[in-house]
Amino acid sequence: MSLKVAIGSDHGGLDLKVFLCDVLKKAGVNVTDVGVSEPGSVDYPDYALKVTDLVCAGTVDFGVLLCGTGIGMSLAANKVPGIRAALAWNIFTARMSRQHNDANVLVMGGRVTGPELAREILMTFLEEPFDGGRHQRRVDKIAEIEKRGAGKG
Repeated sequence: MSLKVAIGSDHGGLDLKVFLCDVLKKAGVNVTDVGVSEPGSVDYPDYALKVTDLVCAGTVDFGVLLCGTGIGMSLAANKVPGIRAALAWNIFTARMSRQHNDANVLVMGGRVTGPELAREILMTFLEEPFDGGRHQRRVDKIAEIEKRGAGKG
């Protein structure tokens, strides 16, 4: 797999991030780890922005974000135009986020998703292609919503 992936977490996702970095490297993925590397409390939006900036710039193919539940990272990442961050909690949601939504950032909760399931979710997300077709029309509509901006509808 010759993919480039940026991965980041807050303190709640640190252990899972360390595990998934190892999984990615063993799969031959080029990994950019933006932090954290210590268990002290940090603000998850800072790490969501570091990963989404790399995805938007085209520096990496995909982003992975981890916090305690995945909710905070999802909220922060999806504020960035061009990001389609999917909070996946099983293989089916990971598969559908790629097939139907062309998600470019995977989000998981380090306190609610075990490492082996997270590994399966991650690999499914990275290997699953976007179906295009009628789904492209919907992704395009999401992009149009982003262009409107907050409160300008």
